[in-house]
Amino acid sequence: MTEALPARRVAVVTGGSRGIGGECAQRLAGDGFAVAVVYAGNAAEADTVVASIVKNGGEAVSYAADVADETAVTEVFEDVERRFGGVDVVVHAAGIMLLSPLTELDLDDLDRIYRVNIRGTVVVDQQAARRVRTGGAIINFSSSVVNLALPSYAAYAASKGAVEALTLILARELRGRDVTVNAVAPGPTATALFLDGKEQSVIDRMASQPPLERLGVPADIAEVVAFLAGPGRWVNGQVIRINGGIV
Repeated sequence: MTEALPARRVAVVTGGSRGIGGECAQRLAGDGFAVAVVYAGNAAEADTVVASIVKNGGEAVSYAADVADETAVTEVFEDVERRFGGVDVVVHAAGIMLLSPLTELDLDDLDRIYRVNIRGTVVVDQQAARRVRTGGAIINFSSSVVNLALPSYAAYAASKGAVEALTLILARELRGRDVTVNAVAPGPTATALFLDGKEQSVIDRMASQPPLERLGVPADIAEVVAFLAGPGRWVNGQVIRINGGIV
């Protein structure tokens, strides 16, 4: 017999202060979740997301934490459980992207990417797997660049390939728990992470690649995340490429 879902469902969203993560936090709040917005350094942006959720009648709180710091992440999850009674959905959107041709890659940058994107995923997923309640979901973030194999994205794509492997294995390790584990892999999306430092000609070229001939927007990604967090209970152990049809 399937257990009844808790009256108030609770989501933890890392990277939740802006961009796709911020959009996911607001979308889940609109779907009735109490939301914990986890951010790395910009308290003002996190506070803006929380204020927007509260203004629209939702519940939200923000936490500053380095996702690769197991002590800090544990403290976040413990406080969320004390405050809201449990955790039902974890959306791990935090990540960094540093671009360089492989032959010129600064190994310190490589270490930074791997610390945040791989170690951070392991740390967050460990807490999520231990705490998410029956009927819940863990949603990691990969990237469509894993398949697109674009020049200068080697280190970033390799880190996201690791996220995909971690996701698929964790889904199988949670057999019998009624907790789904999936990854979403956005394509080019109009956020600061994607737009900063790019020439307009590059942006225009990438926007023309999908058959839909536009960049994604954060709401496109949040819509799929909300589905996985809610009604998408039969989707498990998958990587969903949200990119408008780029091959």
